[in-house]
Amino acid sequence: MLRATQIAIPTLVRVKEDAIDRVGMYLDRAPLRGAIVFHSQGLLAELQERLRRGLRESEIAVHGWHEVADNALEVAARHFEDLPKRAAVVVGLGGGKALDVAKYVAFLARLPYYAVPTSLSNDGFCSPQASLTIHGKRRSVPAAMPTGVVVDTAVCRQAPRSLTLSGVGDLVAKLTAVRDWKLAFHATGEPVNDFAALLSDGALHAYRSHPDFDAEGIRLLATGLMLNGIAMEIAGSSRPASGSEHLISHALDGLSARPRLHGLQVGVAAYLVSRLQEQNTHIIDEIFQRTGFWDEVARDPFDREEWSRALRQAPEIKEHFHTVLSQPEKQALAEDFLWNDTRLGNCLR
Repeated sequence: MLRATQIAIPTLVRVKEDAIDRVGMYLDRAPLRGAIVFHSQGLLAELQERLRRGLRESEIAVHGWHEVADNALEVAARHFEDLPKRAAVVVGLGGGKALDVAKYVAFLARLPYYAVPTSLSNDGFCSPQASLTIHGKRRSVPAAMPTGVVVDTAVCRQAPRSLTLSGVGDLVAKLTAVRDWKLAFHATGEPVNDFAALLSDGALHAYRSHPDFDAEGIRLLATGLMLNGIAMEIAGSSRPASGSEHLISHALDGLSARPRLHGLQVGVAAYLVSRLQEQNTHIIDEIFQRTGFWDEVARDPFDREEWSRALRQAPEIKEHFHTVLSQPEKQALAEDFLWNDTRLGNCLR
């Protein structure tokens, strides 16, 4: 008999303008009255002050305010060891490293975690994993889902366009990830959680209806990335959000002389993989044209030789992880696309 799946999901979600000013109020309602804050290195002082002011006005005590420059596992473990006993909640402000360290510290301490991203470059702000550096290599480690997700759409709209387009690339990649998951089912019998797959697909199609950089477009992008994180929690794996396009990106991270933003790599790889899968290429191309994703990548093209090497390495990165790249004949076809596809030709030199 099929059994229901118990999952952890955020109990508070705010995706709206000026939400960063209300974090203190949200914690007060919980009530969570002692906070530890981790923020990104170089984060605008204005954004830090807005969070401080909101916490102060709601009389939330701050027992630690840490700038995160390094997301090494040892750094996160040290923050956990130094965590004051009075801490009731961990808040991550900014992006990337700060949110991952905050999430992992909260996981180790078994404390509620509130994610306050200031850009939407990937789905990591609401996922059951943290990306940390272990022995010099980026690794995904288990972590708790955030208790609260607070996305200030006005702040995210002001983030560098490249970061937002990176988020677009990461969101679009769910199309190829879900297709790879279904290919794995037919090839190896790996089970597919239909609801997780539906949630991941649906999030992308909602964004497709309004892929703009106004308040509504940012809201849909933030919501879509958040729902992808929840889809991973439902599935108990990264399958709904990560397929062969992510394997290519991971390979590039290890061999490229100059790795780029995760979502830019993943987005281009998703387009390539969609051609191999013979599905969804027109959808990906349409979104990339409407958002200016192709133009962003073409301004600083990738190295074609590095991509060729990444394609060869990708199938070996995850053991027992079947994707379209597991088929030898698709490898040769992918190489052909690297040289002859018009869209990819503008992205590779």
